[in-house]
Amino acid sequence: MNENLRKYFTTGEFAKLCHVKKQTLFHYDEIGLLSPEIKTEKGYRYYSYHQFDVFNVIELLKEVDMPLKDIKLFLRTKTPTELIDLLKGKSLEIEKKIQNLHQIQKIIDTKIALTEHALTIDFSQIQLVEQQQEQLFLSDSILDCSDKEFLKSVSVFIDYLYTKELDIGYPIGAVISKEKLLQEDYDNYAYLYTKIAEDAENVPLYTKQSGLYVVAYHLGSDKNISETYSKIMNFIDAQQITLGNYAYEEYVLDEISVTGEEHYVTKIMVEVEG
Repeated sequence: MNENLRKYFTTGEFAKLCHVKKQTLFHYDEIGLLSPEIKTEKGYRYYSYHQFDVFNVIELLKEVDMPLKDIKLFLRTKTPTELIDLLKGKSLEIEKKIQNLHQIQKIIDTKIALTEHALTIDFSQIQLVEQQQEQLFLSDSILDCSDKEFLKSVSVFIDYLYTKELDIGYPIGAVISKEKLLQEDYDNYAYLYTKIAEDAENVPLYTKQSGLYVVAYHLGSDKNISETYSKIMNFIDAQQITLGNYAYEEYVLDEISVTGEEHYVTKIMVEVEG
């Protein structure tokens, strides 16, 4: 090897250093993105160690979805100021992606925990359970609304959760008033609700009171959920306890975790007075 080339990498060596195939370097050279520092008359190609940093920047910009043609244009016309501006912008994009990934991780962890807990439950039981106070995020009132108004309220509710990044994987539940329970109007909800992160800021929350709740589980489609509510009301009468202000219902198992609505499970929590 020529003494002047001892400090240069062959294409194969440089590809190994960069953890890519030689074809990647050939392609970058072909499109004028990154060419060997030296090309001999015999066709040998050599890269300097300085070009490793250039390669790293190219790969970094690719990772943040910058097209090769834009990377090429930047490398041709770059200035220190332009580099600073570009990397600052990409840094902000990365920070946003990290936040999104953290949000996704929260949702995944919540879904795992809820589903694992569901597998430990005896769905055949109706029980009187002491529950802790919870902070819930409520929709606008949907009591006695039309189908069109209901769909609009659901859309607004979900859109708010999405834009404010409040969704951490809990199901969307429904609140039913005592009045509608007594009227057996079980699908006439007062509000929708979900649980959100405890550290959420500037979000109006509703307090689900601590105390005694009759807890039961409805198996199957919600089309016949009235059957389970009837069992709950019979339980309340038999226990000679007084109905509270609200009932809450939410999916425990749905189409995410089971196949077929006959396997869905809805948890119903009816507030009662101690």
